[in-house]
Amino acid sequence: MHHPDTLANPCINICRMDLANRFCQGCSRTRLEIGRWPRMSEAERAQILAALPARRASSSHTT
Repeated sequence: MHHPDTLANPCINICRMDLANRFCQGCSRTRLEIGRWPRMSEAERAQILAALPARRASSSHTT
């Protein structure tokens, strides 16, 4: 069940792994982060969401 006060899943339905950087080309999360997302605490999710802009900036892909 989704609660309005929970952090949204950053998935944008472009699910391809960038093997060089080990991140999804769509959401910039690792496979482990994607798999654990439903069971993560809000603090864990916030930490990952905060890391995504830097991952995107350093990535070799464009979305």
